[in-house]
Amino acid sequence: MDLTQAVLLALLQGLTEFLPISSSAHLALFPRLTGAVDQGLAFDVAVHVGTLAAVMTYFRAELRSLLRPAADDPQARALRRLAGWVLLGTVPVALAGLLLHDTVATLLRSVTVIAWASIGFGLLLWAADRYGPRRRDEYSVGWRDALLVGCAQALALIPGTSRSGVTMTAALALGLNARAAARFSFLLSIPVIALAGGYEALGLLRAPAPVHWEALALGALVAGVSAYACIHLFLRLLERIGFLPFVIYRVVLGLALLLFYG
Repeated sequence: MDLTQAVLLALLQGLTEFLPISSSAHLALFPRLTGAVDQGLAFDVAVHVGTLAAVMTYFRAELRSLLRPAADDPQARALRRLAGWVLLGTVPVALAGLLLHDTVATLLRSVTVIAWASIGFGLLLWAADRYGPRRRDEYSVGWRDALLVGCAQALALIPGTSRSGVTMTAALALGLNARAAARFSFLLSIPVIALAGGYEALGLLRAPAPVHWEALALGALVAGVSAYACIHLFLRLLERIGFLPFVIYRVVLGLALLLFYG
């Protein structure tokens, strides 16, 4: 893999990981649409490290507070409670990933599946954004909310669904406002990206291959910087633009895939 492909794939990962448009779909489509060679497992691990570093850096104040167990002010208690619900919301996708990983990797990576998932879950995002009550912030999340959003997150194993998109959809439907739904989704991504990267790293250790360290370092850096910028801009612009542009993009992408590759 040359450095140009590394930069393009890292940008794709960084920009789509946190937007509600499905990073797995775009990464699966990239080699099919461009004829590029598979980037390899080591590169997947590297870009996961980059996006994980980005989201942890963005939420560093919240994470720092969690590392102060002696703090007993209301904000610290609220953050610890939220962290517990984030971990609870990770359980469904972790179990689903262990049980269904091979099925997803072999049977659900077709262009047709990606297209219909992009359209269907895009329309669900529109409905939740349009009709959701939008009264709550992320600190109002309880165990039922965490489990429901976590179960929705497990659906993101289907390429084209979008982990960010489906968790935001569920959070909006449960009454969170747009910014709170996005923040809760981003916090949920921390253990999920760590688990996914760790799983891929184990696969890499079992099947060692020549490592192109320059491409890996560049990929991690580009993915991290682009992901951080994406989170920052998305949260700043969300109240102004809403989710509709992403819904339109998903539907257009899905229809184009069905028209030209279905």
